[in-house]
Amino acid sequence: EIVKGGGIVEIFGIKTFMPASLFDLRYVNDLESFKNEKVNVKILELNKDNNKVIVSRKAFLLEEREKQQKEFWNNVKEGQRITGEVKRLTDFGVFVDIGGLDGLIHISELSWSRVGHPSEVVKPNEKVEVVVLSMDESKNRVSLGLKQTIPEPWTTIEGKYNIGDIIDVKVLRFANFGAFVEIEPGIDGLVHISQISDERIEKPSQVLSINEIIKAKIIDMNIPERKIS
Repeated sequence: EIVKGGGIVEIFGIKTFMPASLFDLRYVNDLESFKNEKVNVKILELNKDNNKVIVSRKAFLLEEREKQQKEFWNNVKEGQRITGEVKRLTDFGVFVDIGGLDGLIHISELSWSRVGHPSEVVKPNEKVEVVVLSMDESKNRVSLGLKQTIPEPWTTIEGKYNIGDIIDVKVLRFANFGAFVEIEPGIDGLVHISQISDERIEKPSQVLSINEIIKAKIIDMNIPERKIS
């Protein structure tokens, strides 16, 4: 049962008390969700004289997390592929549970194409395969990469596109000197302002719109330098 300040936990027919702050690693507002659940706990206090027993699920979870972290640092190396679970999204990246600790996928490591917010790529509780980019055991810090699990697009386009090809592209963003367009996810090209219209224009937005699909002709390619005009 749930009582003021915590809950009654029955162990071998004996009623023990678990304070609300010791139900989980983070504070739980709705303790009712634990009613009739079987949980692992650690005994913190045992006083047979007055039949007082204090238990903690949080202490058990902390011990388990420490074991998982030790196993992680002993077995995982940089460059290794591992599977984790997306825990939370922030504007700068994604925290992934990789076994007792959270690793960070920076927003720049989510996709080979430009990402406005991590929610465009992953969702909370989703299982993801990631590559360990860097590790710092002293700070309990791990940097992860998601885009590294697939080939970089620029390494796959040799012979796929050629000078003179006319292709459909998506307008991504403008600069004073032209418009950047997406040829395929992760591969951008530049339409120079002089190549947008037969008429003289002051800025690309006079002719083009963001997210518009247009036909464009490839007039120059330099794959090693990641440039397509």
